[in-house]
Amino acid sequence: MSKQGFAVRSMIALAIASAFPLQSALATEVAAAAEGQDTPAASATPSTANQLETVIVTAQRRAENIKDVPMSIATIKGDKLDAVTAGAGDIRVLSGRAPSLNIESDYGRAFPRFYIRGLGNTDFDLNASQPVGYVMDDIVQENAMLKGFPIFDTDQVEVLRGPQGTLFGRNSPAGVIKFDSAKPVFKQEGYVTLGIGNYSAKNAEGAFNFPVSDTVALRFSGTSQHRDDRVHNTNPTAGKGTQDFEGYGDNAFRLQALVKPNQDFDALFNYHQRNYHGSATLFRANIIKQGTNDIVDGFDYGSYPTDGVNYQKLETKGGSIRLKYNLGDITYHSITGYEKLKFNSRADVDGGYGAVFAPPYGPGRIPFPVETADLLPNHKQFTQELRAESNYKGPLQWIGGLFYFNESIQIDSIAFDTLSPGNPQVPSYARQFQKSKSWAAFGSLNYAVSDKLKLRGGLRYTDDKKDFFASRTDFDATNTLVTVPHTLNSKTHNVSWDLSGTYELDKNTNLFARAATGYRAPSMQGRLSALTDVPTQAGAEKALSFEAGVKQDLFDRRARLSAAVFQYRVKDKQLTAGSGTVNMNRLINADKVTGQGIELDLQANLGYGFSGSAGYSFNDTEIKDKNVRVQYCGNVANNAGMGCTPTNAPAPGFPGYSLIDGNDLPRAPRHQANFTLKYSTEVANGELYALTDWTYRSKYNFFLYTATEYTAKPLTEGGLRVGYKWGDGKYEVAAFGRNITNKIVLLSAIEFDNLTGMLNEPRTYGATFKVNF
Repeated sequence: MSKQGFAVRSMIALAIASAFPLQSALATEVAAAAEGQDTPAASATPSTANQLETVIVTAQRRAENIKDVPMSIATIKGDKLDAVTAGAGDIRVLSGRAPSLNIESDYGRAFPRFYIRGLGNTDFDLNASQPVGYVMDDIVQENAMLKGFPIFDTDQVEVLRGPQGTLFGRNSPAGVIKFDSAKPVFKQEGYVTLGIGNYSAKNAEGAFNFPVSDTVALRFSGTSQHRDDRVHNTNPTAGKGTQDFEGYGDNAFRLQALVKPNQDFDALFNYHQRNYHGSATLFRANIIKQGTNDIVDGFDYGSYPTDGVNYQKLETKGGSIRLKYNLGDITYHSITGYEKLKFNSRADVDGGYGAVFAPPYGPGRIPFPVETADLLPNHKQFTQELRAESNYKGPLQWIGGLFYFNESIQIDSIAFDTLSPGNPQVPSYARQFQKSKSWAAFGSLNYAVSDKLKLRGGLRYTDDKKDFFASRTDFDATNTLVTVPHTLNSKTHNVSWDLSGTYELDKNTNLFARAATGYRAPSMQGRLSALTDVPTQAGAEKALSFEAGVKQDLFDRRARLSAAVFQYRVKDKQLTAGSGTVNMNRLINADKVTGQGIELDLQANLGYGFSGSAGYSFNDTEIKDKNVRVQYCGNVANNAGMGCTPTNAPAPGFPGYSLIDGNDLPRAPRHQANFTLKYSTEVANGELYALTDWTYRSKYNFFLYTATEYTAKPLTEGGLRVGYKWGDGKYEVAAFGRNITNKIVLLSAIEFDNLTGMLNEPRTYGATFKVNF
């Protein structure tokens, strides 16, 4: 069966199921377990025992029951969030924890890239834009370096799937990831968590909330995460190269002040800061067995022979002021945000030790040295949102507002060669400057046609302007050191809209449907590697999406199901192609990209102390452009017998190029699934619990073209957390394990001709102790 046929049949099947109250084998088992409960707690309050808590979200900029929001949305919070972040995992641990969500990085903890429904961006340059918006405490975090802020003292994470252009910031045609920190409250409370783990990991996290007066409350929270190096340089001629890798120190804190002089006005002040130092991602040369996507025989995770220097440093600082004033029937909001960062990363990109003219080199053949540093010495972002919303009774409600965005970036790319004199090398610099300004006006209307039918419509006008400058310093044909500059500019306008509605089929079942458009401003790149290089620009992309589904409470709210089918089309899709010969990106537009799929999300209290969740998504993406072509395998046409094995049709008249029409989007697995199961019971006046969580994702392509070696294997990863709480929940001790099967696979690669790849994290384990007060 073709992938299109499978997708269509799957969507039809789900649509039929969505039209009726869901009765499945799993649901029957849930019901049987729930009905059979006879615990003292259940018999004491039979109408509420084991019911799921109501989930409140702000996906539409209002606090609403998730069941009433007419879009596909998931939340990650509570025990599930605690389990996956055990051991101080960075934001990538959320990958696959919600249907259609994927997160990966070529910069480790510093530069996460997000994908929703297959839509993302593999661009590794420091000014790369992403089609997935990221909002932390109501502030848009545009640069990828801001998106890796550690997870601590978090209320919940919302995953909003599909275009969100009418209400959230900018550049969100795929969806939005929304983080909400725990806010100050007018009582004294807090917690401290201490943890240890393998690789000498030492972690601490805590929060302290206290009221200063009847009108002012403060909340301080922070985390300190440390791990020793776990990979050693086995190159006997390493010289001045780094000897040990993959250790890190990651410290972050957040200080919030809530001022609430009366019931109608409050002001929330937020200052946050992060200081991170560690290893850049290890690019491992010749790690892929040619003709397969297997790791080479005899691979040792703890060994990394290299001649290069490796380090990574990141500092971010930011603050926000959120004002809220309730004036009778209208509530006014002002949200002001400022972010800045500095970043410095240096790595041996060739993945080993290389020589220009002759051996020795290794591991395997590395006939070139590529050691680079990327710096972001100057970054500033300012945002301002003004919003008003209706606050009166009646069938018609509205929201309206203005949004302003201003960002400036400087990027320096510097060449090194540890084995040669004179570092940095001369010529050594490629430099980029980018200034982006955007403003928007937006509004939405909610209208209750009846008690059962509610409709919503939204509109947003956006004005974007971007100025870009790139230069390369190098020797020209006369051996004169020169600097060649290039300038790009763009100015675009867009109108985005969405129309959605919910229909209450019965008191437990809501049907929803949504049509929405999304937009991403033009992108520019210019990490120039030679005087003849020129920067590239991809024009604005526009998305049109349709989705429909059901949200249903089951078995007296002991279980909750959300199911959706979706289909989208992106015109002029921005894509990132490798240059084929050097570590440089090239931006292109494809005529069209399409996607379709299904999403299922289930939570349930199963009875007898068991609770769990399960999720699944199918994403079928396709690039549709018969003329677009990209270089493959490090331009292996010029190096016959080396590099990867391309499987796409070659581009006629362009040796070393593949046609990519019909390919899936890169880093977009078709199948994803997640599963959690928790058991808890009373033991000695306390609670003993065990929670296991698992994720699965199918294979995906590393790049726009397909190649045997550059296809990720399917990956199943599991975690386990066992703990005991006592003293009315005041104290907790737990043991945890992540990637407990120690499954190691390739996650991505570098587009050179020596099969350089990157790996997932190995097994980690440890213990934590927590005190609540």
